[in-house]
This record gives sequence, C-alpha cells and structure tokens, in this order.
Amino acid sequence: MKHKNRSLLLYCFPALLLYATFVLYPAVGGFWYSLTNWNGLNPTYDYVGFANYRELLNDQVFHRSLRFTFRYVAYMVVLQNILALTLAIIIENLRRFKGLFRTIFFFPNMISMIVGGFIWLFIFTRAFPFFANSLGIAILGESWIGNPQYAFYSILILSLWGSVGYLMVIYIAALQNIPKPLLENARIDGANEWQINWHVVRPLIAHSITIGMFIALFSSFKVFDQVYALTGGGPGRATQVVSLNIFTEAFAMRSRYGYASAKAVILFLIIMVITCVQLLIMKRKEVEL
Repeated sequence: MKHKNRSLLLYCFPALLLYATFVLYPAVGGFWYSLTNWNGLNPTYDYVGFANYRELLNDQVFHRSLRFTFRYVAYMVVLQNILALTLAIIIENLRRFKGLFRTIFFFPNMISMIVGGFIWLFIFTRAFPFFANSLGIAILGESWIGNPQYAFYSILILSLWGSVGYLMVIYIAALQNIPKPLLENARIDGANEWQINWHVVRPLIAHSITIGMFIALFSSFKVFDQVYALTGGGPGRATQVVSLNIFTEAFAMRSRYGYASAKAVILFLIIMVITCVQLLIMKRKEVEL
C-alpha cells in the first residue's frame, strides 16, 4: 500500500510542482506584497503593515467597483444557470439535430472573451443602430456602451453568450444520466412537463446544480476580459469590476503593486467566504432532495 501511495505521489508530483510554482507561490507572494509599498518595478520597498488595508476602508472607487461586481455576480449566477438548464432540457427533448445545437451554443466558449468583446462591441455600436434605423426598434438605438445602465446589460449579454454553453453541457450530461423509466412513469401517472422537471429532474441533478452555481459564482467574481474589451470600465468608472480596478491600480500608470495586492487579497477572501457558504447550503439542499 505504501509503495502504491508513493507511486501515486510520484505521478502527481509534476502537476503539484506546477500548481505550487504558478498558483501557491504567487498567492503567498501577493499577500506579502500587500503589506508593502512596492511599486512593481523598484527592487527595494518598505514594509508598511496593514496600511494598505486601512486605506481600502476609505477608497470609494474600490467600494463602487465592489458594489458593481456584486450586482453583476447576482445577475450572472441566476441567469447563467437558468438559461443553461433551460437550453439543456430543450435540446435533450429534441428528436433531431441535438449535436448541431449543442455545438452552436457551446461554440462561444471556444472564443477568447477579448475577441468576443470586440465582436459584441461592433454589434452594439454598429449593428444595433443600423437595425434601429431600419426597423424602427427604439431600444436598439440606445447607447449600449455610453449609457451606464445599458452598459451593464451589454456586459451581461456578452458574458452570458460566452458562458452559458459550458454549463449547458454539464446539465446535458446530468440529464442523460437520469433513468428514462422514471420519466415515463411520471408521464403515465399524469404529470405534465413542468411537474416532471421540478419534482423528478431537479432532485436528480441537484449535484450538477451545485457545480453550476459554484462555477458561475467563482467565474463571475473574477470577470475581467468582458469588461476590459467591451467598456474598459466606462463610461467613467461606472462598469469597473474589482479585477479591473486591481489591474488599473497595479499596471495602468499608477504602479501601486502593494496596494493592488491588498485589494486582490480582499477579493480572494470575499470569494472564499461566499463560495464556502454557497457550497454548504447547496450540499444541504442535495441531502434534503
């Protein structure tokens, strides 16, 4: 048994080494730099303790980016899972072209969100005004990038377009593992499609729902590419998420790497706490179901 464990550790060692080098070490280093005034360039810096964290308490720009991020996460976690599960159910109930529709909806996941952001930037600034003038649809003529309210929804549209397909595949895999006789028995007993999906399908895919919620929550808190490519955090800083705020603090001419590291540590702690609470609640729900 000991020899077998040593063999397993030996096989895992390359992956553990890469993980420790590119994930654990930078994470520990980031926490250390959050206690300094390093500018990211100068080889010398001073230890300032928790001064960066105290400054965060009065950083209104950071607070605004946190509020915007929480709003974005709330919308994404709900909409991403609902749309993904709905698409999965619809596609699984199709008799033909299942593979085609799976490919169509999954395809945006194969595109970088930077590229996707530029595609949708063209749609919002060129295609929408064209259709607004041609078809007389007023809402398409709005400033989807320049108006803070519409800019938020434009980011949501891009993010959902690029992420729903991934969760859809997870839900499709879960739906395919449901025993077909259970569904047939429910139909014979007179249950309609809504009752079947809610009382039969939902409990059987509860584990996949937990995974979907976790993925949506984790990825939404770290959103960067979509906002950077589509709005750049504008207009002004109306759509600036925390990750973009950290990037601006560290690299975009401010060069306050230590202060940006403090913001990254706070974001990490927020994600860790919320994710642990979410997993705890969802696991309890799984047991109840």
